[in-house]
Amino acid sequence: MTIRVKVIPRSAKTEIAGEMSDGTLKVKIAAPPEKGKANVALCAFLAGHYKVPRSAVTIVSGHTAALKLVRIT
Repeated sequence: MTIRVKVIPRSAKTEIAGEMSDGTLKVKIAAPPEKGKANVALCAFLAGHYKVPRSAVTIVSGHTAALKLVRIT
């Protein structure tokens, strides 16, 4: 499955913040967007949320952008 995610880094806590009108999932991440820390935290959070191993979650595009395309296998 492939999902679109809008990441909001440096939030108070890591959580799903809802869904945008186009179906994009909004996720708040506590980690800062420095050296990929927010991307790692996003993958770990989504792996736990969808109950899959961390290795099953990969960012397909948007590594340095707020909008990302994430594949969960």
